[in-house]
Amino acid sequence: MEPAIEHDKGIVFREVQRFKQPWLWALILLVAGFAWFTFIWELYTSLSPDGEGGQVWFAGIIAILVGTGLPALFVSSKLIVEVKRDGLYYRYHPFHRRTHRIACEEIEKAESRTYRPIAEYGGWGIRGGWRKGAGRAYNVYGDQGVQLELVDGKRILFGSQRAGEFAAALRTVMGN
Repeated sequence: MEPAIEHDKGIVFREVQRFKQPWLWALILLVAGFAWFTFIWELYTSLSPDGEGGQVWFAGIIAILVGTGLPALFVSSKLIVEVKRDGLYYRYHPFHRRTHRIACEEIEKAESRTYRPIAEYGGWGIRGGWRKGAGRAYNVYGDQGVQLELVDGKRILFGSQRAGEFAAALRTVMGN
């Protein structure tokens, strides 16, 4: 089990999500494999007597960044949300350096809903909505989430595999 974001024991709801889509992992591994293949090919051609390799250093940098860095980024990526008595805490690791908090008083409404990740937000991750008023989205996979409407008019969607439970926990701590 993942450690809590903070050491407070007042956690009402907690969810940790990671990228699990097989098609995404196939694409990532294909791109990473191609980067390493290119590096090995450049290394081989630079060592052959008639080869004119010379881009080995560049291919090596690309192999390290794309061939190792891209899979490592997706392995380490996770969205952590916690509902506590005083609000919603979230962190999208490794993109957020610290945990963010939305106080209960800042949340006007919280509802679970089905959304269209590509059509509404352009995919998964930390996304801004395509349509005016769509707001920001933090999602990892799937099409279920909790839509927050804040007192200041902003909208934030958190993707969730347990959207009903998540929304109910938020409404409980909000006193609704």
